[in-house]
Amino acid sequence: MGLTEWAYSCSEALLSEPLPRRWAHSLGVAKRARSLAPILGDDAELLEAAAVLHDIGYSPEIALTGFHPLDGARFLRDQEGADERVVRLVAHHSCALLEAEERGLRHELESEFELERPDLVDALIFCDMTTTPDGTHTAPADRLNEIVQRYGPETIVGRFIQRAAPEIYAAARRVEGRLVRAQTADQPM
Repeated sequence: MGLTEWAYSCSEALLSEPLPRRWAHSLGVAKRARSLAPILGDDAELLEAAAVLHDIGYSPEIALTGFHPLDGARFLRDQEGADERVVRLVAHHSCALLEAEERGLRHELESEFELERPDLVDALIFCDMTTTPDGTHTAPADRLNEIVQRYGPETIVGRFIQRAAPEIYAAARRVEGRLVRAQTADQPM
């Protein structure tokens, strides 16, 4: 079984039944990841696998700390054959260090999981923050507003996402710039 096939199977088993909306979001994030293949090269499959797995830590079956990046990454780390880079991307997706700080878990996240390459971290942020909870495409500003409204501005998630907004917007701009450059390079002269 290939990496992406395994990732879809794992994510579906953990999310589709108990959290169908989270599963729809994960499928949408993976679809966005596939759209970045022109700028990812050999890492396209890696990003797609991380994208479909990024929210498995919400699964009631594996949620232990209540902090889904850490719970998901710990679960994946313990799976035989799980790709270490996918595990790191899940652990650090969408500015997770800032949320870990809000939750008093930054040390655990940093000490257990190294950061992945910045361009891949940006790509996963872009995919997550341009996908609605139902799996459709959206703009980063709309996604951030939706998160704040859903959780509330004074909750842990609300505070974290507001702190993370500048980095989320910057990551989205970097990815969009890479896409434009890739398209321009493919244009005939």
